[in-house]
Amino acid sequence: MAPSKLEAGSRLSINTVIRKLYYYNGERLIKEYPVAVGKPSTPTPPGNYKVKNKTVNPGGVLGTRWMGLTIPGGNYGIHGNNNPSSIGQAVSLGCIRMHNHHVEELFPQIPIGTPVHIYSRYQTDAVPAFKPATESNSAGGGNGKTYTVQPGDTLWKIAQSFNTTLETLIAINNITNPNRIAIGQIITIP
Repeated sequence: MAPSKLEAGSRLSINTVIRKLYYYNGERLIKEYPVAVGKPSTPTPPGNYKVKNKTVNPGGVLGTRWMGLTIPGGNYGIHGNNNPSSIGQAVSLGCIRMHNHHVEELFPQIPIGTPVHIYSRYQTDAVPAFKPATESNSAGGGNGKTYTVQPGDTLWKIAQSFNTTLETLIAINNITNPNRIAIGQIITIP
């Protein structure tokens, strides 16, 4: 396969709640990796960014590879690390940490300019779709409206706010435990 074909559709999606990085070529998931993300006092900023620079062997806490991101207001990136036990934790200053052998595997596949989508949503039953939060991605349909869970929200409060029922939100969003929603989770509104 020619590198240009692979690179043309490369993109990354990072879920900071379940701490996974997904590497896609077009709509096809190529591989997923466990990652460490920002701690609560210095969270990894959600949003849509791009890879802006790449460095081999940046050293120290950055491990063996660095992919800088276009996140404004700081020097954020996806990088290796010198503490493998941190992977799967929320411990960084906002960067996305990977095992060195994983970032070394991913690094040559990701050209500068690759889109990177960072989001926080509790999701265990499916690989995330790479869609903006304004589009509906539920199997139950809906009219395309979504709501991002805020601190202090309950599913019942959200249902009341949008003049719908708790049961409808549970069904449309495939929620298995309505008492367990996460800040930043995207709820589809009927």
